[in-house]
Amino acid sequence: MKIRFETRVRGYYTEVMKRFDRDLFEALKPKQGEMEILEFTGSETGDRVHLKFISPISMEWISDIVDHGVDDTRAYFIDEGVKLPFPLSFWRHQHVVEKIDEQHSLIIDDIEYRARPSLLTPVMYPALYAAFSPRKKVYQSYFGV
Repeated sequence: MKIRFETRVRGYYTEVMKRFDRDLFEALKPKQGEMEILEFTGSETGDRVHLKFISPISMEWISDIVDHGVDDTRAYFIDEGVKLPFPLSFWRHQHVVEKIDEQHSLIIDDIEYRARPSLLTPVMYPALYAAFSPRKKVYQSYFGV
């Protein structure tokens, strides 16, 4: 199943992508419950993000950055889950920053996920949507509109 969010922000696309760092990741952390960033090595191929959720249930999430790149109109990186909390069985998140003009970019969060058992996949949609929809305001606050 897929979820996609688009957010218009201020900044040239390559400069916006350079700011996809630990500071932005800290700003994007969910406000509900507690989450600890155990490892964040960056947003390029071979980097890793390791999270520990403390509340309401203790669980870990590890994603590896499997691809990244930049061309004349967009920059991106892709993370894939290697250790996921139940009931997730697959996670692929494409982070794309597209050029709108010299002063504005479009941030796209394109998420594909699956759960086990498979009938839980659509059931998880509202929770994942709710977890990721606040990013729009965080991006706009962090980069400007």
